[in-house]
Amino acid sequence: MEFINKSNMIMKKLIVLGMGLCIALSFSSCKSSESAYKKAYEKAKQQELAGTQVVGTVNATPAASTPVASTPVEVKVVESVPVATTVRQERVEVVSGVDALKDYSVVCGSFGLKANAESLKNFLDKEGYHAFVAFNPEAAMYRVIVSTFADRNSAATARDAFKAKYPNRKDFQGSWLLYRLK
Repeated sequence: MEFINKSNMIMKKLIVLGMGLCIALSFSSCKSSESAYKKAYEKAKQQELAGTQVVGTVNATPAASTPVASTPVEVKVVESVPVATTVRQERVEVVSGVDALKDYSVVCGSFGLKANAESLKNFLDKEGYHAFVAFNPEAAMYRVIVSTFADRNSAATARDAFKAKYPNRKDFQGSWLLYRLK
């Protein structure tokens, strides 16, 4: 009888130990979805930056202190175009606000949910802007547009002024220009 009680007690301890080990393993094997999101975001940002590079060819002649027959050397120069000068081209439809979009617009937010876009639009309206929410059906994204212009230079100036007005808002520092395709 005493042997059976000791066996049961050992069995219970093994079961509790096994359950504890399973729980510890299950928690340690979970990965945060935030890190997966962050990796995907960083990868997309790198692809976006890589897509904005211009490759040109320059013929260079090596300099020498003694006269030498000059042989042209082909050198490839890669210049990065600043992200601030890029313009995205999208087909968008105004879903909130008066449809008075001109060719170039300053986009200060992009959302998958219309409610989030409307919330930012309401904030901007309280700040004195006449914001719009436009929908891009191809990307299934709602774009919050803070201002719109007929020419690119005016839009770029307005974007820079908007960023300068909100230096502590990291989301607004990512504002970009949109060329509306018709």
